[in-house]
Amino acid sequence: MNRFITTGISSLALAVATACSALPPNLDTSLTRASAARKYVVTLQPPAVPAAVNQLHSWQVKLASPSGAPIAHAQIKVDGGMPQHGHGLPTRPQVTRELSNGTYLIEGMKFSMTGWWEIKLAIDGSEGADKVTFNTVVPESAAGR
Repeated sequence: MNRFITTGISSLALAVATACSALPPNLDTSLTRASAARKYVVTLQPPAVPAAVNQLHSWQVKLASPSGAPIAHAQIKVDGGMPQHGHGLPTRPQVTRELSNGTYLIEGMKFSMTGWWEIKLAIDGSEGADKVTFNTVVPESAAGR
Protein backbone atom coordinates (compact mmCIF):
# COMPACT_ATOMS: atom_id res chain seq x y z
CA MET A 1 0.00 0.00 0.00
CA ASN A 2 1.17 3.50 -0.72
CA ARG A 3 3.01 5.04 2.27
CA PHE A 4 0.92 8.26 2.07
CA ILE A 5 -2.34 6.33 2.07
CA THR A 6 -1.17 4.24 5.05
CA THR A 7 -0.13 7.38 6.94
CA GLY A 8 -3.49 9.02 6.12
CA ILE A 9 -5.45 5.99 7.35
CA SER A 10 -3.36 5.84 10.54
CA SER A 11 -3.93 9.56 11.18
CA LEU A 12 -7.66 9.17 10.63
CA ALA A 13 -7.82 6.17 13.00
CA LEU A 14 -5.94 8.14 15.65
CA ALA A 15 -8.28 11.14 15.24
CA VAL A 16 -11.36 8.92 15.57
CA ALA A 17 -9.94 7.13 18.63
CA THR A 18 -9.06 10.44 20.26
CA ALA A 19 -12.52 11.89 19.56
CA CYS A 20 -14.20 8.80 21.00
CA SER A 21 -12.13 8.87 24.16
CA ALA A 22 -12.85 12.53 24.91
CA LEU A 23 -15.45 12.89 27.62
CA PRO A 24 -18.59 14.85 26.82
CA PRO A 25 -18.53 18.33 28.35
CA ASN A 26 -20.37 18.55 31.67
CA LEU A 27 -20.68 14.76 32.02
CA ASP A 28 -22.74 14.15 35.17
CA THR A 29 -20.98 11.50 37.24
CA SER A 30 -23.06 12.03 40.38
CA LEU A 31 -23.71 8.86 42.34
CA THR A 32 -27.17 9.84 43.60
CA ARG A 33 -30.00 10.76 41.28
CA ALA A 34 -33.74 10.53 40.79
CA SER A 35 -35.03 7.84 38.49
CA ALA A 36 -36.43 8.90 35.10
CA ALA A 37 -40.06 9.18 36.30
CA ARG A 38 -38.92 10.38 39.76
CA LYS A 39 -40.40 7.34 41.51
CA TYR A 40 -37.12 6.56 43.28
CA VAL A 41 -33.95 8.17 44.57
CA VAL A 42 -31.08 5.86 43.67
CA THR A 43 -27.53 5.92 45.01
CA LEU A 44 -24.84 3.89 43.28
CA GLN A 45 -21.87 2.93 45.46
CA PRO A 46 -18.71 1.82 43.61
CA PRO A 47 -16.21 -0.51 45.29
CA ALA A 48 -14.04 1.10 47.99
CA VAL A 49 -10.94 0.32 45.93
CA PRO A 50 -11.60 0.92 42.22
CA ALA A 51 -11.06 -2.23 40.21
CA ALA A 52 -8.52 -2.40 37.44
CA VAL A 53 -9.62 -2.92 33.86
CA ASN A 54 -10.69 -6.54 33.19
CA GLN A 55 -11.21 -7.38 36.88
CA LEU A 56 -14.56 -8.35 38.35
CA HIS A 57 -15.90 -6.11 41.09
CA SER A 58 -19.08 -5.50 43.08
CA TRP A 59 -21.17 -2.36 43.57
CA GLN A 60 -24.06 -1.50 45.86
CA VAL A 61 -27.31 0.28 45.08
CA LYS A 62 -29.41 2.13 47.66
CA LEU A 63 -33.01 2.55 46.67
CA ALA A 64 -35.38 4.98 48.38
CA SER A 65 -38.68 6.71 47.81
CA PRO A 66 -38.60 10.46 47.04
CA SER A 67 -39.30 11.07 50.75
CA GLY A 68 -36.22 9.01 51.68
CA ALA A 69 -37.89 5.79 52.88
CA PRO A 70 -35.85 2.69 51.93
CA ILE A 71 -37.42 0.50 49.24
CA ALA A 72 -37.18 -3.19 50.12
CA HIS A 73 -37.88 -6.24 47.97
CA ALA A 74 -37.33 -4.48 44.63
CA GLN A 75 -36.21 -6.22 41.47
CA ILE A 76 -33.30 -4.46 39.75
CA LYS A 77 -31.81 -5.36 36.38
CA VAL A 78 -28.37 -4.09 35.38
CA ASP A 79 -27.22 -3.10 31.90
CA GLY A 80 -24.88 -0.56 30.41
CA GLY A 81 -21.97 -0.01 28.08
CA MET A 82 -19.83 2.57 26.38
CA PRO A 83 -21.94 5.04 24.40
CA GLN A 84 -18.95 6.35 22.46
CA HIS A 85 -17.92 2.86 21.34
CA GLY A 86 -21.37 1.34 20.82
CA HIS A 87 -20.83 -1.78 22.92
CA GLY A 88 -22.31 -3.09 26.13
CA LEU A 89 -20.78 -4.37 29.30
CA PRO A 90 -18.40 -7.31 28.83
CA THR A 91 -20.22 -9.26 31.58
CA ARG A 92 -23.81 -9.66 32.70
CA PRO A 93 -23.80 -8.09 36.17
CA GLN A 94 -26.80 -8.73 38.34
CA VAL A 95 -28.28 -7.89 41.69
CA THR A 96 -27.62 -11.02 43.71
CA ARG A 97 -29.22 -10.09 47.02
CA GLU A 98 -30.67 -7.40 49.23
CA LEU A 99 -28.05 -6.59 51.89
CA SER A 100 -30.32 -4.57 54.13
CA ASN A 101 -33.53 -2.64 53.81
CA GLY A 102 -33.17 -0.80 50.50
CA THR A 103 -29.51 -1.70 49.79
CA TYR A 104 -28.72 -4.23 47.06
CA LEU A 105 -25.52 -5.94 45.91
CA ILE A 106 -24.51 -5.91 42.23
CA GLU A 107 -21.97 -8.61 41.39
CA GLY A 108 -20.17 -9.39 38.16
CA MET A 109 -19.30 -5.85 37.07
CA LYS A 110 -16.30 -5.50 34.79
CA PHE A 111 -14.95 -2.76 32.55
CA SER A 112 -12.88 -3.93 29.60
CA MET A 113 -11.26 -0.57 28.86
CA THR A 114 -10.78 2.92 30.17
CA GLY A 115 -13.21 5.72 29.35
CA TRP A 116 -16.85 6.67 29.82
CA TRP A 117 -19.26 3.91 30.82
CA GLU A 118 -22.99 4.00 31.53
CA ILE A 119 -24.55 1.83 34.21
CA LYS A 120 -28.28 1.43 33.59
CA LEU A 121 -30.68 0.12 36.21
CA ALA A 122 -34.24 -1.01 35.51
CA ILE A 123 -36.14 -0.94 38.81
CA ASP A 124 -39.41 -2.64 39.69
CA GLY A 125 -40.38 -1.83 43.25
CA SER A 126 -43.25 -0.70 45.43
CA GLU A 127 -43.55 2.62 43.54
CA GLY A 128 -43.76 0.84 40.15
CA ALA A 129 -41.32 0.38 37.27
CA ASP A 130 -38.71 3.04 36.51
CA LYS A 131 -35.13 3.35 35.29
CA VAL A 132 -32.00 5.35 35.95
CA THR A 133 -28.65 5.75 34.19
CA PHE A 134 -25.36 6.59 35.89
CA ASN A 135 -22.17 7.75 34.18
CA THR A 136 -18.80 6.57 35.40
CA VAL A 137 -15.32 7.13 34.05
CA VAL A 138 -12.63 4.47 34.26
CA PRO A 139 -9.32 6.38 34.34
CA GLU A 140 -6.19 5.50 32.41
CA SER A 141 -4.53 4.57 35.71
CA ALA A 142 -6.97 1.62 36.02
CA ALA A 143 -5.49 0.01 32.92
CA GLY A 144 -2.07 -0.53 34.49
CA ARG A 145 -3.13 -2.03 37.81
